[in-house]
Amino acid sequence: MSKLPYEYYVDIVTKRYFHFVDNKELQGVLDCFAEDAFIHEMTSDTKHEGRDRGIKEMFERLFADNDRIWHGNFVHTVDVENEAICSQFSVEIEPKALGSEEQRYENCNRFYLKDGKFTRVYVYMSGSNLLK
Repeated sequence: MSKLPYEYYVDIVTKRYFHFVDNKELQGVLDCFAEDAFIHEMTSDTKHEGRDRGIKEMFERLFADNDRIWHGNFVHTVDVENEAICSQFSVEIEPKALGSEEQRYENCNRFYLKDGKFTRVYVYMSGSNLLK
């Protein structure tokens, strides 16, 4: 596949991936990933391998544990030649646990793509790891 345009990278991150995460649409989230993809939360060195196993299970837990998830205030740097995008953003999470307060993060993700899908995602979180 030829290199995708700059706009594609911003679109898959914001209008697809994070839109689906914020709306807890698991299949939409998974459709953004290649089958053999992985997510590596670098701050705590937690890795989830395989779209249909590790990544799916991670998102099932994230969605089950939280009433509200929001990502916004995006700043992107796109590297079309290397099929990658680095995105900085704010996160707000409302846990379901009784008495839990809203959590706020400032995160940075580095996404690598092949054939229009995420193959490797590196996550840097400013707070405790939500992607356990």
